[in-house]
Amino acid sequence: MKFKTYSHVLLFAVICALLLGGLAACSGKSDSPLFLESKRKAGEAEAPVKDVPSDILSTQKAFSTVAKKVTPCVVNISTISKKKMVQPFFEMSPFFEDFFGGDGQPQYRRDKSLGSGFIISKDGYIVTNDHVVRDAETVQVKLSNDKVYDAKVVGGDQKTDIAVIKINATDLPTAVLGDSDKLEVGQWAIAIGNPFGLDRTMTVGVISATGRSNVGIETYENFIQTDASINPGNSGGPLLNIYGEVIGINTAIVAAGQGIGFAIPANMAKPIFSQLIQKGNVSRGWMGVTIQPVTEELAKSFGLKQTKGALINDIMKGSPAEKAGVRQGDVIIAFNGTGVKDPSHLQRLVGEAGIGKPVKVTVFRDGKPLELTMTLTSSDMASKQRRGAGSEPQGRGDQLGLTVDDSEEGDGAVVVDVARGGTAAEAGMRRGDVIISVNRMRVTGSADYQRAIRQVRPGSTLTLLVRRGDANIYFALRPR
Repeated sequence: MKFKTYSHVLLFAVICALLLGGLAACSGKSDSPLFLESKRKAGEAEAPVKDVPSDILSTQKAFSTVAKKVTPCVVNISTISKKKMVQPFFEMSPFFEDFFGGDGQPQYRRDKSLGSGFIISKDGYIVTNDHVVRDAETVQVKLSNDKVYDAKVVGGDQKTDIAVIKINATDLPTAVLGDSDKLEVGQWAIAIGNPFGLDRTMTVGVISATGRSNVGIETYENFIQTDASINPGNSGGPLLNIYGEVIGINTAIVAAGQGIGFAIPANMAKPIFSQLIQKGNVSRGWMGVTIQPVTEELAKSFGLKQTKGALINDIMKGSPAEKAGVRQGDVIIAFNGTGVKDPSHLQRLVGEAGIGKPVKVTVFRDGKPLELTMTLTSSDMASKQRRGAGSEPQGRGDQLGLTVDDSEEGDGAVVVDVARGGTAAEAGMRRGDVIISVNRMRVTGSADYQRAIRQVRPGSTLTLLVRRGDANIYFALRPR
């Protein structure tokens, strides 16, 4: 057959395709779009998938079982708190206060927030995050049966971001705690909570990592990392294993990334909330040393083969460390038989070790390890000791609510603690900020800072220039 033009070829191809499609439709064996469309119009349903693998069905059933078992133990928490209205431009300097008038008193607004928690006792004790209920004027708890209760804050620990609240109820369903020390990367992770106010939301993922520290979220960090979706409102809710056991408390997300959430391990949280229930606060072990990381250069100079451990750069007089014979320049490489990774790891080990019990501390000195025995005192006793020595107590700070130390960079005073409810905390200062000037006078270290604030007259305003990351920020603070 001969074709005169290209259009004739195209027309012939279309006619052939239609004829073939029609023949196939008549035979009932075609999967062509035309045939499938005709089937749908005729009302014929496509066959469902029948051969689903048994392991997939078992996993699906396990998730459903966890949801039914644990959801009644998970609560939604709503709070109303008083927050300071930040006006950085006008609060930057006393000049603006005088120019624009006003009494200089901070202005406040009432904020509503949502979070999650889980019941740990039949009589109404509930574990959540400290940041969920911190500074709350009212706290309400909604159960899975939609009953609402007023709650009181039993106690909170800002350094681990754990809090306990209480409602007046009985015969409540309770969550079961799992062993977070047995977690392995790749195991299932299930989160149940109240993200964005959406009640009883369940998300599923895996354990992405364990032992995450130096994240910069809390003082004591040993986070479980998971890709189970955690969003605002999930804070304080449980992270579960496939058996429905609580293995962590969801507490933070990485805002710039997806699938990166952090939870406080259950084994770390249990002694904290047990103390909060018993006495409303937390006491930790204290050695009485200041420490810094071991860099590659320092490791070589001390004869260490690895950049692990915590280098002691100062020892407080009368402290457990001094009594045990610890020296400046020692590197703590093990604590009670556990190898020390870095300063934050040692800090957590000491805090969890208990008070009044002998502990074994292995230090690296003069090219060899040396084991020492010391008895830790409480952080409360440490505060009294420092107060007696003329220093400000940890956790309260100075009249601004700040505890500072020399910056490792050799310039400025680094903020190591910000007291809750203090002037600095209300203004928005954070742990890790570096104070580089006070009332326009340069600060080269903690001594300069202390001298500057001691000269402040009652009722006057301090102007602090603070370096935070790559930015400089001014704060105008009134000492208390």
